[in-house]
Amino acid sequence: MTPTRKASVSCRHLRLAYGTTEVLRDVSIEVVPGEFFALLGPSGSGKSTLLRVIAGFISAQGGEVHIDGADVSRLPPWERQVGMVFQSYALWPHLSVFDNVAFGLVERRAPKREIVERVGAALELVGLGAYGDRRPNQLSGGQQQRVALARTLVVEPRVLLLDEPLSNLDKLLRVQMRQELLALQRRLGLTTVFVTHDQEEAMTTADRMAVLDQGVLQQVGTPTELYDAPANAFVGGFVGTMNLVPAAWLEPAGAGTVGFRPHAALLAPRDGPPRDGALAWIEGELATVEFLGGTVRHHVVVAGHTIAIDELHGPGQQRRVPGERLGIGIDRRQALFFPT
Repeated sequence: MTPTRKASVSCRHLRLAYGTTEVLRDVSIEVVPGEFFALLGPSGSGKSTLLRVIAGFISAQGGEVHIDGADVSRLPPWERQVGMVFQSYALWPHLSVFDNVAFGLVERRAPKREIVERVGAALELVGLGAYGDRRPNQLSGGQQQRVALARTLVVEPRVLLLDEPLSNLDKLLRVQMRQELLALQRRLGLTTVFVTHDQEEAMTTADRMAVLDQGVLQQVGTPTELYDAPANAFVGGFVGTMNLVPAAWLEPAGAGTVGFRPHAALLAPRDGPPRDGALAWIEGELATVEFLGGTVRHHVVVAGHTIAIDELHGPGQQRRVPGERLGIGIDRRQALFFPT
């Protein structure tokens, strides 16, 4: 079960508003054939709306959607040859797993023998070859997610659209399923657009990702590009953890905001700060300490700002105590400047 051709997806100047609320504001993205592309953003950012516009469930008021070079903006969903997996899975509870997966083929009046072969292949593809006779309520959450995926893949879509398909799973199963999902996507070479609000999920799966906020496209790039070189303070704070502080903390005459990651600063040792011209030193009070396994995160309050600083954890390491006054060295080489 492989697509005959990898398709591109192009969204050009999409605009959509409900009354005075603008949901998509001149959004343009290009997804290359065979790419795993993530739409990332907080609730209300427009990412799920954008996915539904691509699918054809919502019509944009301006702009165009092209799939494999053809304008599909005015086509209904069933003519766009895309497959969508929803957050809820939307399985029919009264139908067997086999019949759930076969539903789209039955609607297309495919021959019975073809249905049997293609459904069997789809279930084998997602590791559920022996589960065809079961009902959805006899499956775990991860297995239900696989059924929803098989039901989508069996009709051999040109593009796979995923709307937070892992959000109903517990953390360990989410990690397992996203690895399986990525492996399957790579095996099929199927162009995939994946919506999530989980930055870790996007950064560990996507070839590239787009960050949206309040209907505005903030930045598109690889996970590494967005983490290392965010276009603005919003992207920096949403893709990973970033401390945002006044630029004057690093340069006395600085105007604007400086961002730095928790690993781009260090806490002064108890015998005093080291002499290093690349470090800008400030002082604050330790508020809380979080043990994260390989690292210990310290939340320090400085002039009303709470900033996070990570230290590597070592066996027998003495834990710092909330209330301590601490010196903090910010590495100017790793700090990013954002103009106001």
